[in-house]
Amino acid sequence: MTSSLRSNAGDAGAYRWAVIGMLWFVCFLNYADRQAIFSVFPLIKQQLRLSDVQLGVVGSSFMWMYALFGPFAGWLCDRFPRRTLVLGALVFWSIVTAATAVCHTLTQLIVCRALGGLGEAFYFPAAMSLISDYHGPATRSRAMSLHQSAVYAGSIAGGAVSGFVGQYYGWRSSFILFGALGVGLGLVLWGVLREPVRGMADEAPSAPDSHAGGNILEGFAEVFQNRMVLLLVVVFMAANFVAVVFLTWMPTFLYEKFHMSLAMAGLNGTAYLQIASVVGVLSGGLLADALRRKHSGGRILAQSIGLLCGVPFLFLTGWTIKIPLLLLGMIGFGYFKGLYDANIFAGLYDVVSIQRRGAAAGVLNSLGWLGGGFAPVLIALAASRFGLSACISATAVIYLAIGLMMLLSSRYAGDSKRGVKAPSPYSVR
Repeated sequence: MTSSLRSNAGDAGAYRWAVIGMLWFVCFLNYADRQAIFSVFPLIKQQLRLSDVQLGVVGSSFMWMYALFGPFAGWLCDRFPRRTLVLGALVFWSIVTAATAVCHTLTQLIVCRALGGLGEAFYFPAAMSLISDYHGPATRSRAMSLHQSAVYAGSIAGGAVSGFVGQYYGWRSSFILFGALGVGLGLVLWGVLREPVRGMADEAPSAPDSHAGGNILEGFAEVFQNRMVLLLVVVFMAANFVAVVFLTWMPTFLYEKFHMSLAMAGLNGTAYLQIASVVGVLSGGLLADALRRKHSGGRILAQSIGLLCGVPFLFLTGWTIKIPLLLLGMIGFGYFKGLYDANIFAGLYDVVSIQRRGAAAGVLNSLGWLGGGFAPVLIALAASRFGLSACISATAVIYLAIGLMMLLSSRYAGDSKRGVKAPSPYSVR
């Protein structure tokens, strides 16, 4: 009997980490699909005869739709199985990605990018909520940071593969490749990924909260009454603005300023920054879990360290004319960006109730990408007057401001959430 219980506990413990592995590949394709188009902007610009501002609108259309449906997606994941939302979204956005290959006009590109944003809006609120029910406070930052590493791996793959394939086979081919991979992965995971009981990894609360059902506005009202949630949303909006500047325009920046080939610009525009971010996000998970054991605002303190330390590297990336210093800037910014990114959702879950995790994550994701959604167009307009180098360097001011906000607020980030613990650890249905 005892041996059987130990075996079940061991299997459950192994499966919770297997869930991270499964979601890692979904997240990998999530970011590969959205990043792929930026490496072939020069080819699309030439073939479809588009301006930089029009290309900026193509990039922003994804984020605007992503932001518009984010709160609704978060509300749904508090009410429906997260597994279904994750895998359904994967198949939908993969089909849309493949459809991008048949676009021949600006309008068609905008529609496909917007539909891709609609599909991907459902992933992060559902996936983060699911992970939080497999991993409690002791391992949550590490689990989420491992999952977050897929963001950078996917961005590298999307940029590098799309640039390489675009250079030799045309810009349409990579969209078919990534779309097919996504549909295949969704079919494989449908029989493997299981839905956990909500709240099963958290400590039993002292006072139970109401069920997460009810009017959608009630859920959002509760989220917006939490001052720490509002702070995290504002900071994420600003940090995402900076990140989108790099995701959208770095390959073009390297192609134009440093005269790299399309393939090399796509690779270098993502690889150095994103590989450094993988190291940073894993470091951030370990650091935050350690700080969280000593101080309730430890995860937010870890984020502030990442933001403030990234400031000089942001400035250097845009300002230098020497490739070694450019690489140093991208690597340094990427590492400290990862330190912040590791705790975006883990920090949020420290200050929101279990029953509102989906709604809170949806609001955070939505408003964060709304802020980021203006970056491609605004930077294109500003670059026409000040140059892309100056615009990239100027983002250091944003990091400095939000880093100081997080540092000052970390002392107030206590465990304000309330929730209901499920009866059985690692139970699934």
